[in-house]
Amino acid sequence: MNYLVAVLSDRIQAEAAYSALEAESFAMETVAILGKGYKSADEYGLNDPADEAWKQVRRMLVWLVPFGFVAGLSFNAITGLDTFPWAGTLGNQVIGGLLGAGSGAMGAFFVGGGVGLASGSGDALSYRNRLSAGKYLVVVQGTEAQIRQATPIVRRFRPENLQGYQAQET
Repeated sequence: MNYLVAVLSDRIQAEAAYSALEAESFAMETVAILGKGYKSADEYGLNDPADEAWKQVRRMLVWLVPFGFVAGLSFNAITGLDTFPWAGTLGNQVIGGLLGAGSGAMGAFFVGGGVGLASGSGDALSYRNRLSAGKYLVVVQGTEAQIRQATPIVRRFRPENLQGYQAQET
């Protein structure tokens, strides 16, 4: 499935673009307006990258923290390191396990999406920011030919941004 996303500065332009697409016989189920008074980003399914990153971090925490604990404990038991003499043998092994669990948590954060969470990534975030700024999005969904047909129609309304996407097959 292909998408055409146009960022328009006000509601009047968005409605005019929608009406122009309707006049050209586009199925109205394939055209949507996002913005105040219309669908929200969440209702349309425009995922928030921060939410997705946190979900991935949490999924990885479930596996990496226990694995890191066991690995740290095992490493200390195998090598017999006496890093903290005051803790004794069992204490050193538990401390090694806790350090391993901490390493697992760091791995979950950095590999699981924490860097993307901190820096922000993807077009979804920029579209969400534009919706927050009071802009409107007109989204056309269809085949490649339909998107090519819709592009000049929407371009007449001089959108701030016009971007085509091809959905990844899952």
